[in-house]
Amino acid sequence: MAGYSIRVFGDPVLKQRAKDVTEIDGALVGVVNTMVETMYEAAGVGLAAPQVGVQKRMFTYDVGEGPQVIFNPEVAEAEGEWTYEEGCLSIPGFHFEIVRPNLVTITGIDIDGNPTTLQGEELLGRVFLHELDHLDGVLMLDRLDPDERKRALRELRDVDLNAAARERVADVRQL
Repeated sequence: MAGYSIRVFGDPVLKQRAKDVTEIDGALVGVVNTMVETMYEAAGVGLAAPQVGVQKRMFTYDVGEGPQVIFNPEVAEAEGEWTYEEGCLSIPGFHFEIVRPNLVTITGIDIDGNPTTLQGEELLGRVFLHELDHLDGVLMLDRLDPDERKRALRELRDVDLNAAARERVADVRQL
């Protein structure tokens, strides 16, 4: 079964705020399952719905504990600071050092429709914040200082991101 196509930098859907999930039904669970498949095909650790053209406030993730999803997430608490070289499935081949909080607590709704609170440290916390940014129409490029952002945008002009995304998926399938 084929997953979704991942939208890449330049697609206007990536700059829009996603709408709240109001009902978790079988159709939405199907979207979640296809998002998880897409995330794995792309060798990602997180995937926000807008990255596949679905304007809903939800994201999937897996940092080694199995696939998870959260709907309507919000940051409840964030503390500390951690600098890490971050990548994005919507900007394939590019990585930037981004400073984010080290410990993050988010609230939202789980797949069964129940309120949930999740805490993530280091990579998991970063995934939460990165995917939440996507739900708000924010890309990691928006987190760069102005000079670094200008350099990155110059580089991005010369790259076919759709080709880079296809190449990444082909490489993953060979593993």
